[in-house]
Amino acid sequence: MTIPAQFDAKTIEQKWYDYWMKNNYFHSTPDHRTPYTIVIPPPNVTGVLHMGHMLNNTIQDVLIRRARLKGFNACWVPGTDHASIATEAKVVAKLKAEGINKNDLSREEFLKHAWDWTDKYGGVILEQLKQLGCSCDWNRTKFTMDPDMSASVIRSFVDLYNKGYIYRGYRMVNWDPEAKTTLSDEEVIYEEQQGKLYFLKYKIEGSEDFLTIATTRPETIFGDTAICINPNDERFQHLKGKQAIVPICGRIIPIIQDEYVDIEFGTGCLKVTPAHDMNDRTLGEKHNLEIVDIFNEDATLNSFGLHYQGQDRFVVREAIAKELESIGALVKTETHINKVGTSERTKAVIEPRLSDQWFLKMEELVKPAIKSVLETEEIKLYPKKFDNTYRHWLENIRDWNISRQLWWGQQIPAYYYGDAKEDFVVAESKEEALSLAQKKTGNAQLTAENLTQDVDALDTWFSSWLWPMAVFGGIMDPESKDFKYYYPTNDLVTGPDILFFWVARMIIAGYEYTGKKPFSNVYLTGLVRDKHRRKMSKSLGNSPDPLDLIEKFGADGVRVGLLLSASAGNDIMFDEELCLQGKSFSNKIWNAFRLIKGWDVSSEIPQPESSKVAIEWYEAKLQQTLAEIEDHFEKYRISDALMAIYKLVWDDFCSWFLEMIKPAYQQPIDKATFDKAIEMLENNLKLLHPFMPFLTEEIWHIIAERNTEEALIISEWPALKPFNAQLISDFENTIEVISGIRTIRKEKNIPFKDTIDLSIINNDKSSTYFDAVVVKLGNISNYGYVTEKINGALSFRVKSNEYFIPITGAINVDEEIAKLTEELKYTQGFLKSVQAKLSNEKFVSGAPEKVLEMERKKEADALAKIATIEQSLASLK
Repeated sequence: MTIPAQFDAKTIEQKWYDYWMKNNYFHSTPDHRTPYTIVIPPPNVTGVLHMGHMLNNTIQDVLIRRARLKGFNACWVPGTDHASIATEAKVVAKLKAEGINKNDLSREEFLKHAWDWTDKYGGVILEQLKQLGCSCDWNRTKFTMDPDMSASVIRSFVDLYNKGYIYRGYRMVNWDPEAKTTLSDEEVIYEEQQGKLYFLKYKIEGSEDFLTIATTRPETIFGDTAICINPNDERFQHLKGKQAIVPICGRIIPIIQDEYVDIEFGTGCLKVTPAHDMNDRTLGEKHNLEIVDIFNEDATLNSFGLHYQGQDRFVVREAIAKELESIGALVKTETHINKVGTSERTKAVIEPRLSDQWFLKMEELVKPAIKSVLETEEIKLYPKKFDNTYRHWLENIRDWNISRQLWWGQQIPAYYYGDAKEDFVVAESKEEALSLAQKKTGNAQLTAENLTQDVDALDTWFSSWLWPMAVFGGIMDPESKDFKYYYPTNDLVTGPDILFFWVARMIIAGYEYTGKKPFSNVYLTGLVRDKHRRKMSKSLGNSPDPLDLIEKFGADGVRVGLLLSASAGNDIMFDEELCLQGKSFSNKIWNAFRLIKGWDVSSEIPQPESSKVAIEWYEAKLQQTLAEIEDHFEKYRISDALMAIYKLVWDDFCSWFLEMIKPAYQQPIDKATFDKAIEMLENNLKLLHPFMPFLTEEIWHIIAERNTEEALIISEWPALKPFNAQLISDFENTIEVISGIRTIRKEKNIPFKDTIDLSIINNDKSSTYFDAVVVKLGNISNYGYVTEKINGALSFRVKSNEYFIPITGAINVDEEIAKLTEELKYTQGFLKSVQAKLSNEKFVSGAPEKVLEMERKKEADALAKIATIEQSLASLK
């Protein structure tokens, strides 16, 4: 067949993806082979592909394709997450645009809208992953709200409740007033913000005295129920037992004493608002204070806010400051920097709020997760530096608030049958709940109509923490064939930003339900940033559309471009030039293939010695690189593995091997060499396939007609074999010799078509194994070893060996001597300046080690160059 001059990525990508899908290569079922399993970090169901997904899923695809080639039963489970907060917010916004208020809908009506939205927009990202070449087992695609997945979540809740780990408590929680739901502590991001410190005057009841109190939140005075002073503060001894009057609202509140108050901070007095501050809540419980909640769920003020009712908290802050100033209650304001908690999802400022919520006790559950990573290393994090982050989170863990005031998600399986707080049961179904309620109350007359299910949904992470087990049915049926075969999984590839949210919790759940780790290795990718180190975002306009990149550079080019810059755990400085480099690499491989297939092949001619040694060298070089690659993969240095293959193919195969075996112009190549060249190319394709699946499969099928059982995707990874390291070392010396010859040809304008003579003084006793290669690549007519220097010849050195090229009539000896003399003078001057630096004690003691190394290398290079020039001059005189 005619091989196209250009590699057309666009045409072949769809062709081969369809071929792989049609032949079910991605699908896995339990069999006699060892499984290799990855579960995808499920992206939000309504999400679209971004650069982080591209990196993360390319790495997973590299791992799964390599495992397939190595003979494992490779299973990569895809899926999506229902993302309760994000998805519900999108559905609410859509309804609002249609003039529909969520509050006017029943739960069932709202969920119908949510499912319609999910069915319309959900799964787009999975289709986009196919364009990247991801070889997921699409038959196993899961969604965290699938019936079996939801059943697993409900069973887990009931189980943990029955074990005493889940409880309902009236606690101060993190309230997101935009999403109108609670958040766990881990979903709150603390940011330094510049605000104001307001100094307010509280009148002492029955006197003309005042207390001055500093606060960052003057709008919360409506919730003040005490003023607290330190009992050891001499300034306020006269106020013990007295009461104060809250400005504007006129509420009379007690002045209490507690050593919690820092005498040195602010004015030494603290206003206590138990409904709206965690520490104030603790003081309130200790001193039995009244609780006044002044906020609605959207952080507008309620009726306790008096004439500010219905206004947003930040609007009130500005307005109340003016009112306080007008009545003489605002002493002064100061600029103040403090840490403000914001919602990880909506970015809204979090409001501490007292609420009945469901919590999961973590103190006992977390212990195996700490031990497995930090003590036994049964689970390894790559890079290891993240062990410290993991330790910090888990050793300071608090009970997990698992309830959310949302409808989109698994509804909490608690059923209420009375008015008292303890009047509820927890069960997997309403029928089971009724039976439990009848037993608990002793009232056999209770009916299903007497039961009301908790309206809250479970935190999304409470479903995704079961992901590696639930996708194989392990929660509902621990004895299932799939679960017993595929679990524990092997590798997890994800971002460090969800190391606690998801990774640690999966480890906790895995040990709780199976006594086993959920995976062995966690590869933590870095963030994809732009070339200026800025985080990619829509607002900055620096986040390219991944599909546009694939269109421009091809999927293989984009995959290579991303991975060349992606060392584990380090941020990636993305530049489109990297994708161009990936595309150029594709073209290089394609052109090398076309070159080989373009040669005429003869069975009649013998194999040249130069080709024989070239094949032996490349086989050794491939084995050396294969050993490097295996080591890189073992340490999850995926970028380094790719770079090793890149250098093998670009430098060793294309630049050297093909040049060594290439037949003379319009001459055929011997069949033995050609067959070996194809074999080496095929080995290269196997190594490249996990990184560049489309290009490699295309070339694989053009090389020879293959049936479906011979496709590259299911071929065999090259086997590690012993290799001759000395051969590789000797060739490095040969490269220097050939480079020396090429340099002289270039400098003296000796065309390559003109043969030259080469004589060698072999002081090093170097191997003569590659002499035939030197003769071919140097176009040498007379090649031999001598014991004496050759006068009137150009020369160069490689280590201690001396190489001589007799001067032809085309070279003017006097001009050559003048040129070399000038070059010698310049190099001696350069050496003198470098040695002056290195003899300067002040410079040597103050310079970084890298700078010193560079200067010493300059010195060594200059000395070697001087020796070569002097020798050349000697041979010319």
